[in-house]
Amino acid sequence: MARVQLKHIAKRWGTTTAVEPLSLDIADGEFLVLLGPSGCGKTTTMRMVAGLEDPSAGEVWIGDRCVNTLEPKDRDVAMVFQSYGLYPNMTVAENIGFPLKIRGLPKAQIEPAVHKAAQQVELMDYLQRRPKELSGGQRQRVALARAIVRQPAVFLMDEPLSNLDAKLRVTMRAYIKHLHHSLGVTTIYVTHDQIEAMTLADRVVVMSRARIQQIGSPQDIYERPANLFVAGFIGSPPMNLVRGRLAGGVFTAPGVRVTGFAQATAGVDVDQVVLGVRPEDITVLANDTSASTTNSPGASASNTSPEAALVAEVFAFELTGDATLVTLKLGDLLITAKGGKDFRCAMGSPLGFAVEAARCHLFDARTEARLNPAATGSVAAAVADST
Repeated sequence: MARVQLKHIAKRWGTTTAVEPLSLDIADGEFLVLLGPSGCGKTTTMRMVAGLEDPSAGEVWIGDRCVNTLEPKDRDVAMVFQSYGLYPNMTVAENIGFPLKIRGLPKAQIEPAVHKAAQQVELMDYLQRRPKELSGGQRQRVALARAIVRQPAVFLMDEPLSNLDAKLRVTMRAYIKHLHHSLGVTTIYVTHDQIEAMTLADRVVVMSRARIQQIGSPQDIYERPANLFVAGFIGSPPMNLVRGRLAGGVFTAPGVRVTGFAQATAGVDVDQVVLGVRPEDITVLANDTSASTTNSPGASASNTSPEAALVAEVFAFELTGDATLVTLKLGDLLITAKGGKDFRCAMGSPLGFAVEAARCHLFDARTEARLNPAATGSVAAAVADST
């Protein structure tokens, strides 16, 4: 195990910048996820740690040594890629033990090491099979075992679950989570999948356009997004974002009025503010009653039900099994709320939305930075009738 430090590293190819200068301190045994869309620089960052790319500037430290000049094989790291990279002519046991074989270890040492790694990913019954006889999940477990058998100081995982179907991804996340808990090896994990990031990481580094946008625990990233990109990227369904005006502690936009916020920060254009609210923080109200039709946080925080402030027709209604998603349309804007799994409504039927101010987020539309509003009041959101 080892601490990993990235000190002002950057990567450029001519006039193209893949990674702007960044610094990260990854603790010994930490599971760090680099999260972002394609082309954001996350894989390039990991490849600089592995030694597959040379930094244009800065230093990479693994443990107590700078590894900039070391070959990948000398950095004591093990990589797991999106493609399994298994040798089709070798058995599972031979694939797992191959890193030890090329190091020249005797067979008497390789065999017990292979068995130990196979046991950790539950592959003991498949050691004599070849890759073509395995499922996608089993092949990925072989790739994990091949990395484990080396007993590296650092694991580097580049989108290892992207080739698997949804069910297998859930299973493999559990294997990876359990392995990290058992082995305690420092891990850097690259993904574009926010669910993987939220479920696996000790800390998440959100990247976009070659820059770090935010670093924090999954809970911090979700509950206090630093800017509009993070707010819109994290969450499924994503945060509702409404551009409008903030004055006198009141946010207004066409069809929307939200009260209970502190004054805008000095220097912020009151006409350039974006309000964000997550679907699960919106209370869905029936048009003909003030009683909440969901078990929303807003409804449970008070004995009084929030008053329906927006009455609009249902634009979309989706059942997800554990919840329902209800979307209303305000002009060109779609606002989605998450209701309880038993809630039902018909397409085109009238509904109302309300939300607590304490669960809203405000951003500067020009800089896209969070404004950190101090919300007051209880049910302080009122979405005006747009009809």
